[in-house]
Amino acid sequence: MLASTKILKVLGEEDLKFPALTNVNRSDDEKVFVTRPSLPPLEEFIPYLEDIWKSKVLTNNGFYHQQLEIELAEYLGVPYISLFSNGTLALLNALQTLRITGEVITTPFSFVATTHALHWNGIKPVFVDIDPVYCNLDPAKIEAAISPQTTAILPVHVYGNPCDVYEIEKIADNYGLKVIYDASHAFNVKINGESVLNFGDLSVLSFHATKVFTTFEGGAIICHDEKTKKRIDFLKNFGFADEVTVVGPGINAKMNEFQAALGLLQLKYIDEYISKRKEIAQTYRKELSSIGGIRMLREIESVKHNYAYFPIFIDEEKYGTSRDDLYNKFKENNIYARRYFYPLISQFPTYRGLESASPENLPIAEKITKEVLCLPIYPSLDFEDVSGIVNLTKNFAL
Repeated sequence: MLASTKILKVLGEEDLKFPALTNVNRSDDEKVFVTRPSLPPLEEFIPYLEDIWKSKVLTNNGFYHQQLEIELAEYLGVPYISLFSNGTLALLNALQTLRITGEVITTPFSFVATTHALHWNGIKPVFVDIDPVYCNLDPAKIEAAISPQTTAILPVHVYGNPCDVYEIEKIADNYGLKVIYDASHAFNVKINGESVLNFGDLSVLSFHATKVFTTFEGGAIICHDEKTKKRIDFLKNFGFADEVTVVGPGINAKMNEFQAALGLLQLKYIDEYISKRKEIAQTYRKELSSIGGIRMLREIESVKHNYAYFPIFIDEEKYGTSRDDLYNKFKENNIYARRYFYPLISQFPTYRGLESASPENLPIAEKITKEVLCLPIYPSLDFEDVSGIVNLTKNFAL
């Protein structure tokens, strides 16, 4: 039974109208969103809160902050991790940490924060097209975009599927470029048993409420040596090295104790969360594989996936109707799929004047952005709703 049917079965039309001022939009309980945050039992969080109240330490590298860095590094299999209040500030800081200037090669197919971080640092983004299979930055297109002003490459592990990290590393080494991975989607993703976060000079994570692992808001930078971690930690705390010494023009991007405490508790459940996501992804894959005009991403055997997203790609001619028609049909049934990523970053006013933003330069990205639709996937998603989503997808084009 679809979510909208459930609502109508339980509530009359008048019951769906709520006062303008309310803490809870009750109808949201019956909507199927593209994602919902996974949270541990509230009673298990209360002792952490009581401890914070008792200690009066709310931020500034408190106990829970330090402990989460230790436990996350161990869980993820990375040498050094620095926590941030959100992923965007982590990305801004990563660029400052490596003193990136000039031009940076990046993808137009991502959340806009990826490119905004460049803009805020006074760096010119240079867009390169994506590969048609996994929608990541296409290494074959990178070299042609390198100029004397190029200092770094900023790829994104889109949907948690790793970029071609080995080929990108070769190019970066040949031209003396830094590599910062936007790994917002890639929490606990591994390639041949190795964390994808260990590739590049730095990797940046997001712990936003929409992510596989969440601390309400939050983020992190993964680096390879203690010296770099110290610089990251200075920069995220105004540049302070000690009470009277400021070593650089830092900002305030520290994760607070509430976020860190939640993160520690989330680690107890994260494997269960990912396992449930995998079950839903497998159901989608099995049930949708026979539908003409719908393509799904192939799982990579050498990769341990986190099932952060489940995108489908709709060929309008073969499917019989457009991606946007299906998107709107879902909304009519209280199913809120998302067109990640539409429009392209290169199409936004801030960036569309760039030469590299020309549609002729980005034919694959331009095509994919008109086809992609991410289906709902999160651990608490009812399999009855999964079945409804599958049936609507099967039947709508008939």
